[in-house]
Order: sequence, then C-alpha cells, then structure tokens
Amino acid sequence: MELQELSPEQIRNMSLAEKDHWWLTNIYRGHMPQLNFRSAITGMLLGSILSLTNLYVGIKTGWTLGVGITSVILSFAIFKLLAKLNIGKEMTILENNAMQSVATSAGYMTAPLIASMPAFMMVTGQVVPMWQTFWWIVCLSILGVLFAFPLKKRFINDEQMPFPEGRAAGIVLNNLHGDSGDGIFKAKILAYGAGVSALIETMRSEAVMKAIQMPFLKLPEFWDELVYGFYVPKIMGTPLKDLTIRWDSSIVMMGTGGLMNMKTAMSLLLGGFINYFVLAPIMIDQGAIAGPGFKNITMWSLWSGAAMMTTASLYAFFSKPQMIIESFKRLMSKNKNSQKSELDDIELPMWIFAVGIPIVGAITVYLGHAWFGIHYVLGIIALPLVFVFTLIAVTSTGLTAITPGGALSKLTQISYSIMAPGNISTNLMTAGITTEVALNASNLLMDIKPGYMLGGKPRHQAIGHVLGIFAGGLVAVPVFYAIFNNDISMFTSDKLPLPGASIWKGVAEVLTKGLSTLHPSAQIAVLIGAIIGILFEVLNEKTKGKFPLSGVGLGLGFVLRFNDSLAMSLGALFFWLCKKKFTNKSSVGFRAFVENQETLAAGVIAGGSLIGIILILLETVVLA
Repeated sequence: MELQELSPEQIRNMSLAEKDHWWLTNIYRGHMPQLNFRSAITGMLLGSILSLTNLYVGIKTGWTLGVGITSVILSFAIFKLLAKLNIGKEMTILENNAMQSVATSAGYMTAPLIASMPAFMMVTGQVVPMWQTFWWIVCLSILGVLFAFPLKKRFINDEQMPFPEGRAAGIVLNNLHGDSGDGIFKAKILAYGAGVSALIETMRSEAVMKAIQMPFLKLPEFWDELVYGFYVPKIMGTPLKDLTIRWDSSIVMMGTGGLMNMKTAMSLLLGGFINYFVLAPIMIDQGAIAGPGFKNITMWSLWSGAAMMTTASLYAFFSKPQMIIESFKRLMSKNKNSQKSELDDIELPMWIFAVGIPIVGAITVYLGHAWFGIHYVLGIIALPLVFVFTLIAVTSTGLTAITPGGALSKLTQISYSIMAPGNISTNLMTAGITTEVALNASNLLMDIKPGYMLGGKPRHQAIGHVLGIFAGGLVAVPVFYAIFNNDISMFTSDKLPLPGASIWKGVAEVLTKGLSTLHPSAQIAVLIGAIIGILFEVLNEKTKGKFPLSGVGLGLGFVLRFNDSLAMSLGALFFWLCKKKFTNKSSVGFRAFVENQETLAAGVIAGGSLIGIILILLETVVLA
C-alpha cells in the first residue's frame, strides 16, 4: 500500500488541528494490533540482543548505530516462518513497528557505556558499582523519553519534519508487509551477512577451533600474521603490528563502513595513515610517546584528533545559527496547540511530562550528587541545558538525520569547566546528563516517525520505549561489566579501545587542567588539529560540501586503531564499487549489494558483533 503524506503546501497552510484530523481520518489504524504481549516480548528480546551489537561497535569505534531496521527484518522473518509452520500468525505492520520501538530504545540506551561511564572510571580510578550504572543510565534514558514526547506534537504532527532515518524505517516496514517476496529477500540478505560474519569470528577463535578439533581451519586474527614468520616490516624501528598497522580478518568493521559515506571513510583512512605511518613512529623515536602499542600511541595522538573533531563539530554547529534559532521558533510560534485535540485520547497525556520531568530530573540530580559528587546546584543547572540542547538536537536530527552529539557534549564540558574549574568528574558527568538525554530524545523521535507514517498509537510507542530501556540495560550493563571484569586498566587496551571514552576523558582533562600538562609536541598537535578542523569545515561550507575531506572523519582516524580505520574504509569502498559495477536493477548483485546495502551491512555487524561479544566473555570470564 502506498504511504499517504501531506504535500509541502498542506504542511505550510493547514493548522495543527486540521493536520491531526487528516491523520486521524486517513492514516490512523487504531483497530490493528500494535503493542501487545508478543510484540513487546519480541522487541525486548531482539533489543536486548542487538544492544550488544551497539556495545561491541561502540567499544571499537565510539559510535552507536540504530538497530531498528535490523529488528524489523528479523521479527518479520521469524513470524513469517512461524506462520508457515502453523505455530502462530504473522505480525501486523503496527505490531512490527511497536516491536521496533522497544528494540530501538534498547539499542540507544547503551551510549553511556562507551563514553561517559568508562571515562569517569578512568579519571577517578574507581569502578562504579554495576547497579549504580544501571539505574543512572535508566534515569537518563527515561528523561530522554519524557523530553521527546512533548516535542513530538510540534516536530512530527505539526511541522511534519522528515527525520530521514525514521522515514526510511517506515518505508521498509511498508515494503516488507506489502510485498512478501521483497521481505523474504531482505531477510535472506540479513541472514547471509550475519552468517558469514559470525562464521569468520568463530574461525578466528583458537579455543573454539581446538574444541571442535579443527585447529587447522583457524583463521589468523590479522592477515599480516602470515608474513611474520619470514619478515617483520618496521617503520623507524617500530614493527607495523605495534603501530596497529594491520589487516583485520574480521569483517564487522567493514560492515560498519558500509553505513558510512566515502567522504568520511577516506578522511578516516587519511587520518589513520598520517598518525600511524608518519607521526607515531617519529614521536616514539623521539620519546614523546612512551613506546609502541595502541594504548601508548593514543595517549599522544588523542589530543590532535579530539581537537580536530571538537573544532570541526563546533564550527559546523555554530556556522548554521538559523538551525538554533529555528529550534526555538518552532517551539514558541503561535498556533492552536493549547486547544483540545482529537488525538488527546491516543497521545500521551501532558500531565505525565509535567509531573515526570521534575520527578525524574530531581532523582537524576540526587544520584549525580550521591554517586558522582556533582554539586546540587550544578546538577540543577544541567536540566535547563538538557531542554535547550534537546531542542537543537531534535531540529538537526529531524531535518538532516545528523544529531550533533559531539558538539553538544563539548559545549557542556566547556560550560562546566567555567562553573566548576578543576573538577574533572563533574565536567564528565554533567556532560553525560545533557548529551545522553538530548541524544536519546532526538533518536527516539526518529523512531516515532514511522509510527506516525503508518498510523500507530503514540501511547504504545512511549510504553515500548520504556520497556526497551530496561531490556537493554538488563543485558548490556552486565555484559559490559563482565567484559572488563572490574579491571579499569583494560580500558583503551587493544581488546577494549573505547575511543569515545578516551575523547571525553581527554577533553575534560584539557579543560580542567590546561594544555600545560601535555607534552610540548602534543600541545603543538592540539593547535594544529584545532586549526585543521576549522579549516576543513570552512572549505566544506564554501564548496557546499564538495570538499573531499571531513574534519571529524580525519580526527577520528587519529583516535581509532589503524586496522579499524582500514577495515571501515574498505567496507565503504566495497559498496561504492558495487554501485559502479551493478547497474542493472533487476540483477541479484544490484538487489543484494546496492538496493539492500544497509540490510547486508547490518547483518554483517549483528552476526559478527554478537559472536565477538560471546568470545570476549569466554576469554575474559570462562578462560580467565
């Protein structure tokens, strides 16, 4: 069935009441099953499992990825199979949508585990008890839900903002349930990608291959290991493998690159090349870097990379003041919002937000003081900052699908470096409050968009989001603690690189201690990195995006291991070449590698990540 949408003229000219009436008359499917027992349980199960893929990729890259489309295809395939076996019936389109609300929320709530929480532990040298981490993340995530739904009426119902990724999920849902052949093909592509990636991860494990008595089939962890018996290549006396210049046999990061554009991927590769082929060997030789190995190198290269990413993201953020102005215009503009709406009985009641935000906000301030030493006044100040940053983040996400998390976290850290000078832990955790809530709210509105497109009940999606928060937390938090096994020294190691946490920690240290604490060469690198970040964004602005490099991508290359940068750039290059090669839209190659690029990439990430997490747990817990 073709999706019905208002025209641009209708969006401009119709009042909110008229838009609500049109939606209720033409789109709403209140009679159709939506959030029920099976969609809730399926969403919680798939979301908790897929939250581990976000955890795995986040540990490696500092990024979190949406799991909505993956969960939609998986649940469609599962219930399609059950229906064929006469065990049950297929999910309705709105059951599947409600399910992905639960799963998506579970995936998004992992963000603090790869950023603010490990950064705080590294700064203080103390392990935050697991139960505290769980409830802290739950509070931040619920605040995100509470901030998201009041804005839903303005940004989705009235402004009809596109929320591009959410709109894509709505189209996928509509196509899956409208054309079973296409849905089955997508499920197969997802399964093939997951199966190949999982098989490779399994074959890389020496313990597993020995256990099944097939050690001769074990794949090397890195392909370059095959040459070390004959020759050890070096740069200025440092072996390439000790500079992380390696070719990973895993394809998980290649899948991640499949979700990346070529501009970012090539910038990432160039940044990694400059850092690991040129700067790191020189700095090791001169003693500025304590020695080879990722942990030592990143303690130096982090500063230039973070400076580049910070100035690039802040410049891009403030170079478009209309985005900030528009955020408040959209909220403050006069309309008939105060009148009773036809949707009042299916939207979440406003009293929930009026009561919930102060209560959950007060709990967050109290926990921040009790667990992380944030002064009550500084914690209270964070709450209006959350409101401001959420408006900005939602506007950016709704129009471009890009949530300016980097810029927002740095703005908070800069603000608190003035309000609480020298207090690194406060700097980190207040940034955690504002950024994580704003990101959560923005991403959840992205998830609400397909529900609006398909005629779902907003109340059901709100309940689903809360269920997802607990589902993700109950799995991801214990798994994260099992991985590092209360040993903070594992953070920033080859096994747990955590580049996101390193950046948060590094920025907090510079803002609270000053650049004088850095090695003189690192101070120069910070200055150069900051200038390059601004310069690249200026060039991008002047060329209207045609400048071939990204300041954020280049800076990220200084923070990630080179083998991860290489794998992601190869993944992006692979799919780019596929688009050039497969031009016949009816060919299998086009359908698999071009039309379903995101589906295949998501399968590769999911299959390899889940097996990767299991193998890490086996090595850390069982074999320790």
